[in-house]
Amino acid sequence: MNDLYKTIQSKSEGLYKEKGSKFIAFAYPMSSEEAIKTEIAKLRKHYHDARHHCFAWRLGADLERYRVNDDGEPPGSAGKPIYGQIQSRELTDVLVVVIRYFGGTLLGVGGLINAYRSAASDALDQSGIIELKVNSRLKLEFGYSQMNSVMKVIKDFQLEFEDQQFDLDCSLTLKVWKRNEYQVVKKLSIIEGCKVEHDI
Repeated sequence: MNDLYKTIQSKSEGLYKEKGSKFIAFAYPMSSEEAIKTEIAKLRKHYHDARHHCFAWRLGADLERYRVNDDGEPPGSAGKPIYGQIQSRELTDVLVVVIRYFGGTLLGVGGLINAYRSAASDALDQSGIIELKVNSRLKLEFGYSQMNSVMKVIKDFQLEFEDQQFDLDCSLTLKVWKRNEYQVVKKLSIIEGCKVEHDI
């Protein structure tokens, strides 16, 4: 698995018009299926008078979790072309919804494919693509006497804190870039009295 992935920076919109039909596209950075469901429900409520709310999404740095939905359009004419735009840009952690207002003239399957693809493409072109690191999580437990040694490793590898607790002993949860995980675990493991759990 790659240790970098591409997603979009912020929510964006796109538009495509064909023979009176209007295709309004929305692209969102997303990190969970729950958030995706919430956003689609909001759009359905806001654009309740639209004929179709078609979408595609993909989650995870491994690029394996995805879904497409034609929402009543002919099979393969909406969700797949939207997803094709996500794939062609190698994006993940992203949702694209295209809302159609029917203009009275049938576009045919080819026309629909082109319309949904064009609307999705327009939205993604406006969004700003960014590259992010794939991180693992480490949990450390150590005594106060190991604090300086542990903090040096954290500083050297610029690790991010997710959680920290200082009681009788110290407990830290850190984010580490996959690329550096082996080296970080190795360095921490040689500190006497420092217990490391990874991929928690």
